[in-house]
Amino acid sequence: MVCEAWQGKLDTYLDGELPEQEMRTFDAHVRGCPSCSADALTRVQMKRAVQAAGKRFTPSADFRKRIEQSMARKPQSSFRLGWMAAAAAAAILVVGALTLTYVQTGSGREAAYRDHVFSEIADLHVATLASSSPVDVISTDRHTVKPWFQGKIPFAFNLPELQNSQFTLLGGRVAYLDQTPGAHLIYDVRKHHISVFIFPERSLLLSSKLPGSSLDENANSPKKMPFNTETWSQGGLRYFVVGDTSAADIDSLAKLFKAAS
Repeated sequence: MVCEAWQGKLDTYLDGELPEQEMRTFDAHVRGCPSCSADALTRVQMKRAVQAAGKRFTPSADFRKRIEQSMARKPQSSFRLGWMAAAAAAAILVVGALTLTYVQTGSGREAAYRDHVFSEIADLHVATLASSSPVDVISTDRHTVKPWFQGKIPFAFNLPELQNSQFTLLGGRVAYLDQTPGAHLIYDVRKHHISVFIFPERSLLLSSKLPGSSLDENANSPKKMPFNTETWSQGGLRYFVVGDTSAADIDSLAKLFKAAS
């Protein structure tokens, strides 16, 4: 069982709704407690499965059309005029609601997708911290880690030189965002773990569903995240840096990647 003292707060922690200091304390506890880390990983996996299942079944255009037609059928001649007017008004309201649902403003769609992306990235980061095997290739040598990804992901990338920096490369693994494979690198700075995710931007929903999206280094997630994050696009790749360390550390590591690319 998960530690009783933490059990009631685990879901709140995974949703990123604890105060910042308590989030850091919980992060440290999860890293050192096998029971809590296993339970956190299970809940993250269940959360991702529920999100995927919720998007699996959506009403078809034909089904929606039949519903609209059935609601817009002419009432029988015996109905009073007032009842007919009420039915017509209800049909108009329903059609209007459907229109508002599927014809959103560009900024609204971008904000929704931005929330989705940052939530997925945070889940991947937490799941990695909770895993007993956070990396598949274990090495502090970038010349060992980078070649490991060849043939496993559909793109190449460069890793920064960390000499004279405060960062240490721990290793990497393959990660998936919107069913797109990418690289997940783990770095350490003063006992804090930082995740760096790299994905081909053209394959993400970001480009296929939201052309011209403003998800860049100047765009923050509308929902407050439990971690400091930075994201940018460079050379056709989308980079995400996320961790519970300071924003200055996140920015420093991001600059090293930008220079290496």
